[in-house]
Amino acid sequence: MQTIQKDCRTEIVIEKSRFICTLKKVGSETEAQEFIKSIKKEFWDATHNCSAYIINDMQQRSSDDGEPSGTAGVPMLEVLRKKSLTGVAAVVTRYFGGIKLGAGGLVRAYTNSVVHAIEEAGLARRVEMAVFALSAPPGEAGRIMNKLYNQNIFTVNGAQYGERVQILLYMKQEQQAEAEAWLTAALNCPVMLEEVSTEFVEVPV
Repeated sequence: MQTIQKDCRTEIVIEKSRFICTLKKVGSETEAQEFIKSIKKEFWDATHNCSAYIINDMQQRSSDDGEPSGTAGVPMLEVLRKKSLTGVAAVVTRYFGGIKLGAGGLVRAYTNSVVHAIEEAGLARRVEMAVFALSAPPGEAGRIMNKLYNQNIFTVNGAQYGERVQILLYMKQEQQAEAEAWLTAALNCPVMLEEVSTEFVEVPV
């Protein structure tokens, strides 16, 4: 699964028409629809505010918003599909410049507008990562934390303090044995990690 690294807005001009593409990460259809409404409100005086979004394989929508059928929303949606994007909404705002582009010209314009915006936003891959806890005595936590940054197996994701300190480590589940072996050697004592949760993190493509 892929998404965009950041929300962004770009603009291209074709035959005096302005095409402003706004991209946003969204987590649900409701969020996508609210985003589209907000763009329509922001650009209330535009000729068209065409849109497309993909939440997941089952939730995908597009709108031509008054452009000839199939010349705007569907090409926009196709760009999102070809990039294997999920959780992304796109709105292309058009200010008509007085020159008609024809059906083929419109398809190219809306397609290129979204492609340009995605290039600006950058792509990120969603990777399922496990969060493991490394238990340590409070007095040893600082020394242990300092040693944890000299490797590339896992990422340190903070600590929870109590009677013992739980140092939280991000890694792929299949890296647990490798991490335990490295920690055992680095700390000079047997280490067993406890998996506390899993979550998706975004890694730049």
